[in-house]
Amino acid sequence: MKTTAKDWDEVRRAFASSIMVDTALSSLAQNLDGPDWPIKGKDETPSVYIDLTFAEVLELLQIKGQSPERIDQLAGLLRETLAFDSPFGDMVAQTEVAAARDNPLLKNLAKLGIPENFPITLTALEPSTLEFCKLEQLATLGEFAVFAQGMAQSVIVGGDFRKLLNALSHVDEAAVAEVMPFRRGQKGLHLVEAMAQAVWAPDAAVRAEVATTWFRDELAAMEKDLAGGGSYARHFVVLGDAALEKRAADLLRPHLRVGPAKEAAAPGEKKKSGFFGWLFKP
Repeated sequence: MKTTAKDWDEVRRAFASSIMVDTALSSLAQNLDGPDWPIKGKDETPSVYIDLTFAEVLELLQIKGQSPERIDQLAGLLRETLAFDSPFGDMVAQTEVAAARDNPLLKNLAKLGIPENFPITLTALEPSTLEFCKLEQLATLGEFAVFAQGMAQSVIVGGDFRKLLNALSHVDEAAVAEVMPFRRGQKGLHLVEAMAQAVWAPDAAVRAEVATTWFRDELAAMEKDLAGGGSYARHFVVLGDAALEKRAADLLRPHLRVGPAKEAAAPGEKKKSGFFGWLFKP
Protein backbone atom coordinates (compact mmCIF):
# COMPACT_ATOMS: atom_id res chain seq x y z
CA MET A 1 0.00 0.00 0.00
CA LYS A 2 1.57 3.24 -1.21
CA THR A 3 -1.16 5.73 -0.26
CA THR A 4 -0.74 7.45 3.10
CA ALA A 5 -3.38 9.11 5.28
CA LYS A 6 -2.02 12.49 4.17
CA ASP A 7 -2.27 11.52 0.49
CA TRP A 8 -5.85 10.37 0.98
CA ASP A 9 -6.90 13.55 2.81
CA GLU A 10 -5.47 15.72 0.04
CA VAL A 11 -7.12 13.91 -2.84
CA ARG A 12 -10.51 13.47 -1.17
CA ARG A 13 -10.71 17.16 -0.25
CA ALA A 14 -9.76 18.17 -3.76
CA PHE A 15 -12.36 15.81 -5.24
CA ALA A 16 -15.17 17.12 -3.01
CA SER A 17 -15.87 19.94 -5.50
CA SER A 18 -15.55 17.74 -8.60
CA ILE A 19 -18.50 17.44 -10.97
CA MET A 20 -17.69 13.73 -11.13
CA VAL A 21 -18.32 13.10 -7.45
CA ASP A 22 -21.46 11.02 -8.12
CA THR A 23 -20.15 9.20 -11.19
CA ALA A 24 -19.71 5.45 -10.87
CA LEU A 25 -16.11 4.48 -10.12
CA SER A 26 -16.30 1.80 -12.83
CA SER A 27 -17.11 4.53 -15.36
CA LEU A 28 -14.19 6.64 -14.16
CA ALA A 29 -11.90 3.64 -14.54
CA GLN A 30 -13.12 3.03 -18.09
CA ASN A 31 -12.62 6.67 -19.03
CA LEU A 32 -9.01 6.45 -17.87
CA ASP A 33 -8.37 3.19 -19.77
CA GLY A 34 -7.12 1.59 -16.58
CA PRO A 35 -8.09 -1.55 -14.67
CA ASP A 36 -11.78 -1.78 -13.86
CA TRP A 37 -13.07 -0.95 -10.39
CA PRO A 38 -13.86 -4.36 -8.89
CA ILE A 39 -16.81 -3.36 -6.73
CA LYS A 40 -19.99 -3.17 -8.79
CA GLY A 41 -23.15 -1.17 -8.17
CA LYS A 42 -24.63 2.16 -9.20
CA ASP A 43 -23.99 3.54 -5.73
CA GLU A 44 -20.26 2.77 -5.93
CA THR A 45 -19.20 6.39 -6.50
CA PRO A 46 -16.51 8.71 -5.08
CA SER A 47 -19.11 10.31 -2.81
CA VAL A 48 -19.29 7.04 -0.86
CA TYR A 49 -15.64 7.39 0.15
CA ILE A 50 -14.53 11.02 0.17
CA ASP A 51 -16.26 11.86 3.45
CA LEU A 52 -14.41 9.04 5.19
CA THR A 53 -11.03 9.16 6.89
CA PHE A 54 -8.15 6.97 5.75
CA ALA A 55 -8.87 4.39 8.45
CA GLU A 56 -12.61 4.40 7.69
CA VAL A 57 -11.99 3.81 3.98
CA LEU A 58 -9.74 0.84 4.76
CA GLU A 59 -12.42 -0.58 7.04
CA LEU A 60 -15.15 -0.12 4.42
CA LEU A 61 -13.01 -1.74 1.72
CA GLN A 62 -12.38 -4.69 4.03
CA ILE A 63 -16.12 -5.07 4.62
CA LYS A 64 -16.53 -5.16 0.82
CA GLY A 65 -13.98 -7.96 0.57
CA GLN A 66 -11.08 -5.83 -0.64
CA SER A 67 -7.48 -5.71 0.55
CA PRO A 68 -6.03 -2.48 2.02
CA GLU A 69 -4.05 -1.96 -1.21
CA ARG A 70 -7.34 -1.22 -3.02
CA ILE A 71 -7.14 2.32 -1.66
CA ASP A 72 -4.19 2.90 -4.03
CA GLN A 73 -6.47 2.32 -7.00
CA LEU A 74 -9.21 4.46 -5.47
CA ALA A 75 -6.89 7.38 -4.79
CA GLY A 76 -5.39 7.00 -8.26
CA LEU A 77 -8.81 7.10 -9.91
CA LEU A 78 -9.72 10.29 -8.08
CA ARG A 79 -6.37 11.94 -8.74
CA GLU A 80 -6.30 11.14 -12.45
CA THR A 81 -9.93 12.16 -12.88
CA LEU A 82 -9.12 15.55 -11.37
CA ALA A 83 -6.64 16.14 -14.17
CA PHE A 84 -9.50 15.94 -16.68
CA ASP A 85 -12.06 17.62 -14.42
CA SER A 86 -10.43 21.06 -14.68
CA PRO A 87 -7.39 22.67 -16.32
CA PHE A 88 -5.77 22.90 -12.93
CA GLY A 89 -6.70 19.44 -11.70
CA ASP A 90 -3.15 18.15 -11.80
CA MET A 91 -1.98 21.13 -9.73
CA VAL A 92 -4.70 20.55 -7.14
CA ALA A 93 -3.76 16.90 -6.84
CA GLN A 94 -0.06 17.60 -6.42
CA THR A 95 1.03 16.97 -2.86
CA GLU A 96 2.97 19.49 -0.80
CA VAL A 97 5.92 17.12 -0.72
CA ALA A 98 6.05 16.91 -4.49
CA ALA A 99 5.73 20.69 -4.78
CA ALA A 100 8.67 21.19 -2.46
CA ARG A 101 10.73 18.62 -4.34
CA ASP A 102 10.14 20.42 -7.63
CA ASN A 103 10.65 23.95 -6.29
CA PRO A 104 13.96 25.26 -7.71
CA LEU A 105 14.21 28.01 -5.09
CA LEU A 106 14.01 25.50 -2.25
CA LYS A 107 16.61 23.37 -4.02
CA ASN A 108 18.92 26.37 -4.29
CA LEU A 109 18.43 27.25 -0.63
CA ALA A 110 19.55 23.72 0.20
CA LYS A 111 22.49 24.04 -2.20
CA LEU A 112 23.60 27.19 -0.38
CA GLY A 113 23.11 25.57 3.02
CA ILE A 114 20.46 28.16 3.94
CA PRO A 115 17.70 26.84 6.23
CA GLU A 116 14.17 27.19 4.89
CA ASN A 117 12.88 28.31 8.28
CA PHE A 118 15.19 31.34 8.50
CA PRO A 119 13.03 34.37 9.43
CA ILE A 120 12.37 36.96 6.72
CA THR A 121 12.64 39.62 9.43
CA LEU A 122 16.35 38.83 9.87
CA THR A 123 17.16 39.57 6.23
CA ALA A 124 18.35 42.91 4.88
CA LEU A 125 15.30 43.37 2.66
CA GLU A 126 14.02 46.93 2.45
CA PRO A 127 11.08 47.88 4.74
CA SER A 128 8.51 47.91 1.93
CA THR A 129 9.45 44.34 0.94
CA LEU A 130 9.32 43.21 4.57
CA GLU A 131 5.88 44.77 4.88
CA PHE A 132 4.74 42.99 1.72
CA CYS A 133 5.96 39.66 3.12
CA LYS A 134 4.15 40.40 6.36
CA LEU A 135 0.89 41.11 4.52
CA GLU A 136 1.28 37.88 2.54
CA GLN A 137 2.11 36.01 5.77
CA LEU A 138 5.53 34.99 4.49
CA ALA A 139 7.50 34.50 7.69
CA THR A 140 10.38 32.35 6.42
CA LEU A 141 12.59 31.97 3.36
CA GLY A 142 10.91 28.65 2.61
CA GLU A 143 7.49 30.30 2.55
CA PHE A 144 8.90 33.00 0.27
CA ALA A 145 10.16 30.30 -2.12
CA VAL A 146 6.80 28.51 -2.24
CA PHE A 147 4.95 31.81 -2.73
CA ALA A 148 7.31 32.91 -5.49
CA GLN A 149 6.89 29.64 -7.37
CA GLY A 150 3.11 30.00 -7.22
CA MET A 151 3.09 33.50 -8.71
CA ALA A 152 1.94 33.82 -12.29
CA GLN A 153 4.78 34.63 -14.66
CA SER A 154 2.92 37.75 -15.73
CA VAL A 155 3.14 39.24 -12.24
CA ILE A 156 5.74 41.99 -12.13
CA VAL A 157 7.65 42.41 -8.89
CA GLY A 158 10.39 44.88 -8.16
CA GLY A 159 12.78 46.11 -5.50
CA ASP A 160 14.33 43.71 -3.05
CA PHE A 161 11.66 41.10 -3.72
CA ARG A 162 12.99 40.69 -7.25
CA LYS A 163 16.57 40.90 -5.98
CA LEU A 164 16.00 38.00 -3.59
CA LEU A 165 14.07 36.06 -6.22
CA ASN A 166 16.84 36.48 -8.79
CA ALA A 167 19.59 35.79 -6.26
CA LEU A 168 18.06 32.42 -5.34
CA SER A 169 17.05 31.57 -8.91
CA HIS A 170 20.60 32.01 -10.21
CA VAL A 171 22.48 31.01 -7.02
CA ASP A 172 24.19 34.41 -7.13
CA GLU A 173 26.25 34.39 -3.92
CA ALA A 174 27.09 38.09 -4.14
CA ALA A 175 23.42 39.03 -4.43
CA VAL A 176 22.44 36.56 -1.72
CA ALA A 177 24.98 38.18 0.62
CA GLU A 178 23.34 41.57 0.03
CA VAL A 179 20.01 40.48 1.44
CA MET A 180 20.97 37.68 3.83
CA PRO A 181 23.72 37.13 6.39
CA PHE A 182 25.51 34.89 3.91
CA ARG A 183 29.29 34.53 3.62
CA ARG A 184 30.47 34.13 0.03
CA GLY A 185 32.43 30.95 -0.58
CA GLN A 186 30.86 29.21 2.41
CA LYS A 187 27.58 27.50 3.10
CA GLY A 188 24.94 28.65 5.53
CA LEU A 189 24.16 31.90 7.32
CA HIS A 190 26.31 33.52 9.99
CA LEU A 191 26.04 35.56 13.17
CA VAL A 192 28.69 38.16 12.29
CA GLU A 193 27.04 38.96 8.96
CA ALA A 194 23.67 39.14 10.74
CA MET A 195 25.09 41.79 13.06
CA ALA A 196 26.58 43.69 10.11
CA GLN A 197 23.21 43.84 8.37
CA ALA A 198 21.35 44.66 11.57
CA VAL A 199 23.38 47.83 12.25
CA TRP A 200 21.60 49.57 9.36
CA ALA A 201 18.10 48.68 10.58
CA PRO A 202 15.96 51.08 12.64
CA ASP A 203 15.32 48.25 15.08
CA ALA A 204 18.97 47.20 15.26
CA ALA A 205 18.89 46.23 18.95
CA VAL A 206 15.79 44.08 18.48
CA ARG A 207 17.27 42.36 15.44
CA ALA A 208 20.49 41.71 17.31
CA GLU A 209 18.62 40.05 20.14
CA VAL A 210 16.63 37.84 17.76
CA ALA A 211 19.77 36.99 15.79
CA THR A 212 21.67 35.86 18.89
CA THR A 213 18.81 33.49 19.63
CA TRP A 214 18.79 32.14 16.08
CA PHE A 215 22.59 31.82 15.91
CA ARG A 216 22.99 30.65 19.50
CA ASP A 217 25.41 27.88 18.51
CA GLU A 218 27.72 30.37 16.78
CA LEU A 219 27.41 32.71 19.74
CA ALA A 220 28.34 29.92 22.15
CA ALA A 221 31.34 28.98 19.96
CA MET A 222 32.48 32.59 19.94
CA GLU A 223 32.18 32.84 23.72
CA LYS A 224 34.16 29.63 24.10
CA ASP A 225 36.90 31.06 21.89
CA LEU A 226 36.98 34.28 23.88
CA ALA A 227 37.12 32.39 27.17
CA GLY A 228 40.19 30.62 25.84
CA GLY A 229 41.93 33.91 25.10
CA GLY A 230 40.74 34.45 21.54
CA SER A 231 40.42 37.85 19.94
CA TYR A 232 36.95 39.36 19.73
CA ALA A 233 37.85 41.64 16.81
CA ARG A 234 39.20 38.69 14.83
CA HIS A 235 35.69 37.29 14.43
CA PHE A 236 34.60 40.39 12.51
CA VAL A 237 37.47 40.80 10.02
CA VAL A 238 35.50 38.73 7.49
CA LEU A 239 33.41 41.85 6.90
CA GLY A 240 36.36 43.60 5.29
CA ASP A 241 35.33 47.07 6.48
CA ALA A 242 36.89 48.45 9.66
CA ALA A 243 34.02 50.83 10.47
CA LEU A 244 31.40 48.15 9.86
CA GLU A 245 33.39 45.62 11.87
CA LYS A 246 33.38 47.95 14.88
CA ARG A 247 29.67 48.72 14.62
CA ALA A 248 28.78 45.04 14.30
CA ALA A 249 31.04 44.14 17.23
CA ASP A 250 29.51 46.88 19.37
CA LEU A 251 26.00 45.66 18.52
CA LEU A 252 26.78 42.09 19.53
CA ARG A 253 28.87 42.90 22.62
CA PRO A 254 25.94 43.36 25.07
CA HIS A 255 24.78 39.83 24.29
CA LEU A 256 28.08 38.19 25.25
CA ARG A 257 27.93 36.39 28.59
CA VAL A 258 31.38 37.46 29.71
CA GLY A 259 30.72 39.72 32.67
CA PRO A 260 30.66 43.51 33.16
CA ALA A 261 33.88 44.16 31.21
CA LYS A 262 32.11 43.46 27.93
CA GLU A 263 31.40 47.18 27.40
CA ALA A 264 33.21 48.73 24.43
CA ALA A 265 36.28 50.88 24.93
CA ALA A 266 35.87 54.52 23.96
CA PRO A 267 37.66 55.64 20.78
CA GLY A 268 41.33 56.16 21.53
CA GLU A 269 41.07 54.49 24.92
CA LYS A 270 43.86 52.07 25.75
CA LYS A 271 43.08 48.38 25.68
CA LYS A 272 41.73 47.10 28.99
CA SER A 273 44.02 44.98 31.06
CA GLY A 274 43.41 42.51 33.83
CA PHE A 275 41.27 39.41 33.96
CA PHE A 276 38.87 40.51 31.19
CA GLY A 277 41.50 42.24 29.06
CA TRP A 278 41.60 39.30 26.65
CA LEU A 279 38.12 40.22 25.46
CA PHE A 280 39.36 43.34 23.73
CA LYS A 281 42.42 41.94 22.03
CA PRO A 282 42.78 43.39 18.52
